Amino acid sequence: MHRAVLSGTGVFTPPHRISNDELVASFNEYVRRENVRNADAIAAGSMQPLSPSSGEFIEKASGIRSRYVMDRAGVLDPDRMAPSLPERPEDALSIQAEMSVAAARDAIARAGCEATDIDLVIVACSNTQRPYPAIAIEVQHALGIRDAYAYDMNVACSSATFGIQNAVDAVRSGSAKRVLMVNPEICSGHLDFRDRDCHFIFGDVCTAVVIEREDLTKSTDTWEIVSSRLRTAFSNNIRNDSGFLDRWDGSAPGARHKLFHQEGRKVFKEVCPLVAAQILEHLDESRVAVGDIRRFWLHQANLQMNALIARRVLGRDPSREEAPVVLDEYANTSSAGSIIAFHQHHADLEAGATGVLCSFGAGYSIGCVILRRR
Repeated sequence: MHRAVLSGTGVFTPPHRISNDELVASFNEYVRRENVRNADAIAAGSMQPLSPSSGEFIEKASGIRSRYVMDRAGVLDPDRMAPSLPERPEDALSIQAEMSVAAARDAIARAGCEATDIDLVIVACSNTQRPYPAIAIEVQHALGIRDAYAYDMNVACSSATFGIQNAVDAVRSGSAKRVLMVNPEICSGHLDFRDRDCHFIFGDVCTAVVIEREDLTKSTDTWEIVSSRLRTAFSNNIRNDSGFLDRWDGSAPGARHKLFHQEGRKVFKEVCPLVAAQILEHLDESRVAVGDIRRFWLHQANLQMNALIARRVLGRDPSREEAPVVLDEYANTSSAGSIIAFHQHHADLEAGATGVLCSFGAGYSIGCVILRRR
């Protein structure tokens, strides 16, 4: 059985950034128009007025200050409040493949290998823009990778950690030597920007990692994948129903009730203890002491969730160095968040340093990966 290492990471950040204040200005204009349009019903008491949002509310509720998106104009247009991403011709590179190729080239370069050295491509994200052909096969083709195989997978916000597990399994079993695992998240496409409770949560990004056989790596920045542990438990508290059956049930594709929605308080109450327990059980199984963990690269969903999880694991409040935060700039980027945190906050750790990469989300799903710097 071969040993697997993580040898390179890459990030593609969209060119458009939206601050909380800009997002709030668009949302509040929508609220004003809707309240004016429904003034008679509101006055009669048959309808409640919509409540405005604020930058202070968003930052207090989530820790988010801004986000990157693939289209800014459509999101901030009070008449649209959704990204405008025109469908491309079938012979053109899809938008998710384009994002994936950019992040992949970054990761491949950092791994010190060539795209042609890859023999498995996994695209793992919360939503792919089409059922088939697989985005992963399109990425494989765009990168000029031959004599390889590729597939898409979805475990919502845990897609990246589950993808790492699949990549490690392939390397260890010998079915692949080098794996490219990519997470093209266009979260703005499944977010309801007219919903005060969630209009601020998500941003767009794409991350990529290279996982390969230890004896083949050329990278000078490699991390041994000590072990990984996955867990799922069914819950409807985070849900997105948009899909190919929409045309048959009478709903328009992307109908509001089909988009992302959640029971935020229930998620917070139920997920945090599950994730903390998962990390502690995984460390115990792997015979790694909590005190030996130098860094936690946690899923960047909510600042309070990350702080509570780290506190339950450590038995004290974590420092920003121990549990770095990127969601203040990127917002929640679904499966990509923990990879961004690792990408930006690992260079200072010395050989032998151990860290935990962990994601959690809809399902419920939890993925935990223990990494040790070589």
